[in-house]
Amino acid sequence: MERFFVSTPIYYVNAKPHLGHAYTTVVADTLTRFNLLMGAQTYFLTGTDEHGDKIVKAAAASGQSPKEYADHISSLFRDLWPKLGIANDQFIRTTDPKHVKVVQEVLQKVYDAGDIYFGEYGGHYCFGCERFYTEKELVDGLCPDHQTKPEYIAEKNYFFRMSKYQGWLIEHIKANPDFIRPRQYRNEVLSLLESGALEDLCISRPKSRLTWGIDLPFDSNYVCYVWFDALINYLSALGWPRGEKFKKFWPFANHIVAKDILKPHAIFWPTMLKAAGLTPYLSLNVHGYWLVREAKMSKSLGNVIEPLKMVDAYGVDAFRYFLLREMVFGSDAAFSEEALVGRLNADLANDLGNLFNRSLSMCHKYFGGKIPTPQEEGPEDAEIKRLGREAMEKFQRHFEEFQCSRGLEGLWEMVRGLNKYIDSTAPWTLFKNKNMARLSTVMYVLLENMRKIAVHLWPVMPASAERMLAQLGMTFDKEKVYLPKELDAWGILDSGSQVAESSNLFPRVELPEPAPTPKPEGAPKPAPKAEPLAEAEFEDFQKLDIRVGTVLEALRHPDADKLLVVRVDLGEAEPRQIVSGIAEFFKPEELPGRQVVVVANLKPRKIRKQLSQGMILTVKTESGMELLSTRGEVPGGSRVS
Repeated sequence: MERFFVSTPIYYVNAKPHLGHAYTTVVADTLTRFNLLMGAQTYFLTGTDEHGDKIVKAAAASGQSPKEYADHISSLFRDLWPKLGIANDQFIRTTDPKHVKVVQEVLQKVYDAGDIYFGEYGGHYCFGCERFYTEKELVDGLCPDHQTKPEYIAEKNYFFRMSKYQGWLIEHIKANPDFIRPRQYRNEVLSLLESGALEDLCISRPKSRLTWGIDLPFDSNYVCYVWFDALINYLSALGWPRGEKFKKFWPFANHIVAKDILKPHAIFWPTMLKAAGLTPYLSLNVHGYWLVREAKMSKSLGNVIEPLKMVDAYGVDAFRYFLLREMVFGSDAAFSEEALVGRLNADLANDLGNLFNRSLSMCHKYFGGKIPTPQEEGPEDAEIKRLGREAMEKFQRHFEEFQCSRGLEGLWEMVRGLNKYIDSTAPWTLFKNKNMARLSTVMYVLLENMRKIAVHLWPVMPASAERMLAQLGMTFDKEKVYLPKELDAWGILDSGSQVAESSNLFPRVELPEPAPTPKPEGAPKPAPKAEPLAEAEFEDFQKLDIRVGTVLEALRHPDADKLLVVRVDLGEAEPRQIVSGIAEFFKPEELPGRQVVVVANLKPRKIRKQLSQGMILTVKTESGMELLSTRGEVPGGSRVS
C-alpha cells in the first residue's frame, strides 16, 4: 500500500482515559509505524469528541462550563499519548472552528440534496447513549448498554434519510470483504441490515433541550446530533473538500473502533458519506473489550485500569507489548496484573531477553565483543534462516490484517527457534574444541537474526528496539528500513563491529505485595511455634550465590548408579556441569527443560572423576524427592534472594 491513513475514534470527554482508549491508540500507532517500514506514506489521526448531553451533565457535576470541562479532559488525552510512546500526526477536537465549519458544510450539502427532512418523532431516548431506541432494540424495556430505562421523548427534529441507502450499503459490504473486519462484525452488520428496514436517523436536538453543539446551518433553533458531528472529524481533519491531505489520504482511510460503536461507524458513517457524494473508507477494524474481573470496565464497578499506573510500574514498551500480544484483535481479552507480569516474564525476560543476553555474552567471551566473519553455512544455519523467514512473513501478513497478536506470535517462533539453535549448536563446545570457523558462523547467524527481530519489533516497542539495535552496534534509521526486503536480506551486520557486553533490557518483574488482610474478630489463634532451628549468621548466608537454571541435558554417571551428570544453563556464556545424587528419583530423560535451583559458587570439585560446578537443591518428601524450583519459568541465572 503506497499510503496509509489510520484513525482512532475521537474519544468522548465525559471521563478521563482508561485502558480501552490506550489499547486502541497503541494499535493505531503501531500500525502506522509498521506501514511506514513497509514503505507507505502514513497519517495517524486521533482526538476528542466534545458535544452532547453527557458533556453538559458531567460539566455541571464538576462545577464547570461545558467548554472548560472539555478543555480539561481533552488535555488528559493529548498529554497521555506521548507517555505511551504514541506519535500521532494530528489531534482533532470537535470544538475546533475548522471542524465546526466542515460539519455545517456537509449538513448543508446533504440537506440540499434532499436527504434531510423535518418531522416529528416519539421514541425511547437514552441520555447515556444520546440516541433514540425502538421498542425492539430495548432489552426488557432497558437500554442494552446502560441497563437503564430510557425516557420517552416526542419532539420535532430533523432526520437523515438513512433508509434510502440500505440496499446500497448491503451490496457494498458484500462486494468488499475487508470493508468491516474481523469477519464476525461484518456478518453482524449484514444481519442487522437484512433483518428489517433501516430507519431514518434523527440528526438534531432542539435548543430548548440542548445548546452545547454545532448549530444546523439551515435552522439555528437546533444543534447537530453528536454522532453526525463526531464522524465528520475524519474528513475535517484532512481538510475536506479541497485539502491536499484529503486528496492524498482519504482513499486509504482505515478506522479502528471498539465493538460498542460498530453501528455508527458501519451504518451511519458510510451512508452519510454516500449521501454527501463521497467514497466510503477503505476498512473498519473492530476490536473487543478489555474485561477486568470478568466484566467490561466501568466506573460504577470500580474496575477501570489507568494506563499510566501500569507504565510507571512496568515500563512503556513492556506495557505496549502486553496490550498487543494479549488481545486477539476482534475478541475480548482479560486484563489482570498477574497476566501482564506472566506475559512479560515469559516472552520478554525468558525468551527475548535471554536470547540477547546469552548471545552478546558469548560474542564477548569468544570474539572479544566483535562480530565475527561467518564461514561456510551448514544445514542447521539454513534451517534457522528458513524458520526466521517464515516467522517474518507471518508477522508482516498479520500486521497488514491488523492482527498484531497473531503477528507477534509468529515472530516469537523465530525468537524461540534461536534459543533452541544455541542449545543445538553448543557454541561453548565449539570454543572448547577450537572449532572457530564453525563458531564464527553460528555467532553471526545468531546476531544477524537478532537484528531482524529488533527491526520488526520497532513498531511495537520503538525505544527498546532501538536499544537492541544499539547493542548490536547499529543505529536505527526508519527512513532506511524496508521490511519486505528483510525477508531475504543477509549480511547487514558488519563483521568487526563492536557489540554490547550483555543485555538487560527485559529484567524479570515481580507482582507488588498485596496489602495485608486484617484478621476478623474471633479468628482462630495461630498454632504454637515450632522449636527454633539452629541459627546462622547473615554474613554466612550472604556468601551463598543461589541461582535458577534450566537443565539442558542429563546423563547417568559412568561410574556411579546414584549420580547424574547434568548440564545446566545459568545464563552464562556456557552451561555448568553438575554432578547430583538424584539418579534414584529421576530418569535422565525427564530433566531437560526443567528449571532447578543451584548453589552456583561452590568450589568446583571432581566427583567420581566428573567435574561438578555447583549443587542442585532438592526437597525430601514422604514419597521420595522433589527438585526445588520456581512457580513459573524465569530467565536462566536469576538470583534467589
